[in-house]
Order: sequence, then structure tokens, then C-alpha cells
Amino acid sequence: MNQQFETAQKFGKESMDTMLRSFGTLSKSSQAIAVETTDFAKQSFEQATATLEKLAGVRSLDKALEIQTEYLKTSYERLLAQSSKMAELYGSLAKEMLKPYEAFTAKVQNAA
Repeated sequence: MNQQFETAQKFGKESMDTMLRSFGTLSKSSQAIAVETTDFAKQSFEQATATLEKLAGVRSLDKALEIQTEYLKTSYERLLAQSSKMAELYGSLAKEMLKPYEAFTAKVQNAA
């Protein structure tokens, strides 16, 4: 009985350590995601501002439409690239958060 209690206590401690490692990964990855999101927002704002400045100096409708079309095309391409990058970051986050649990689960299965 004492052996079972010690084993359960050991797994409880390992479970807590595993959870803390997983949360540490979450914290680091969340910071990277926040930085990436902030950079994208800043670049988007700068791009929009530059486009508005170009539009302010335009004298013809054709040139205004050309500038707007280029802005929309560039914005769409940037959004697709950013979406792909964010998907990679979130996928990586999920994999990294599960790594500590994989080792812990293997230990529990071997003990059982």
C-alpha cells in the first residue's frame, strides 16, 4: 500500500512538472505570436498611410483606381502570407505544448 501511495505521489509531482513545462511553452509561444501580430498591424498601418498619401496627390480617377488596386492586391498577398505564418506558429505551439505530455504518458503506461 505504501508503495502505491509513493508511486501515485511521484506521478502527481511529475504531472504538475509536465503541466508547468507546457505552460512555459505557451507563454513563450504566445509572446512570439503577439510580436508577430503587432509587427503585421504596424506594417499594415504604414502601408495604408503611404497609400493615402499617394491618393492625396492624385489628379486623375485612373491613377486613383490604379493606386487603390495595387493597395488591395498587396494587402491581400500580405494577409495570405501572414495567415500562413500564424498557422505555422499556432501549429508549432500545439506540438510544443504536447511534447511534455507525450513523455509523461509513456511513463504512466509503462508503470501500468
